[in-house]
Amino acid sequence: MALHDHSDDDTASSDTGRSIRRLALVAIINFVGFVVELAGGILFGSVALISDAIHMLFDMLAYVMAFSAGYTAERFEGGETWSYGLHRLEPVAAFLNGVLLIPMVAYIVWESYQRFLAPVSIDIGLTLVIAVGGLLVNLGSVYVLQGDQMSLNERGAFYHLLGDAGGSIAVIVSTVAVALFDLPIADPAAAILIAVLILWSAGRVLRESTSILLQRSPIASDELEAELTAIEGVEQIADLHVWQVCSQLTVATVHVAVSATSLEEQQEIRRRVHDHLSGRGVDHATVELVGESDSEDGPTGSTTHSH
Repeated sequence: MALHDHSDDDTASSDTGRSIRRLALVAIINFVGFVVELAGGILFGSVALISDAIHMLFDMLAYVMAFSAGYTAERFEGGETWSYGLHRLEPVAAFLNGVLLIPMVAYIVWESYQRFLAPVSIDIGLTLVIAVGGLLVNLGSVYVLQGDQMSLNERGAFYHLLGDAGGSIAVIVSTVAVALFDLPIADPAAAILIAVLILWSAGRVLRESTSILLQRSPIASDELEAELTAIEGVEQIADLHVWQVCSQLTVATVHVAVSATSLEEQQEIRRRVHDHLSGRGVDHATVELVGESDSEDGPTGSTTHSH
């Protein structure tokens, strides 16, 4: 006998709605920061400022992709054709965002190398003003995202923003170094540091999105199986699978071998299993009860639904 639990679907939908609104706001903030920093970098000759502007541009594109994916998934029910709607767009968008960071790093490293060979003078005062403005933009975006549990795309955006903030600080420090110690190579050196920060954030996003796309279990299966086996009335876990559709939708299927024969006892065992799975962060669970004699041959029985 199987039971499907959708009790947290409305909560997940609400969380997704808040997530996409925050991503949209962060995208707008970073687009303004990109325009200002790019114009300043070109006018004042700072490759570090241009690098930070490009970082903001790619981050803005990442947020737009994340917002679009979340918005579409939120409004597409899917029906019988798409079992979980289009929530898979979230990890796909996050993966593409991580991949797009790689060519940005290559450009920054190449441009910095050229500046090491032929240093260029920069307008110190105005570069410093714009770099401080960029830092304030990043800190404002971090404030928008921080708070509740973040989705995968929000975490990706958060890592990007931390890199952006570090990049702005690097621009500020390098500009001060140029002003105080007449070190023109400090500007391309700061750009290289920004490239390292970008690679770090790309690695985080790619690792997390790949884990979801390849259906890596977000919960240690052996630990969860031991916990479920310890529940009163559970004799054995015949089969267990846990995976994520997106960062805010965790799914599990479990076949539970029980010795209970009465319907009342079976319902109570099923409720305990569902409660435990919910407490471990599972949003959508399918629990199938089988007799101990059936556990080796696979589950049998009827299916019921609970909302």
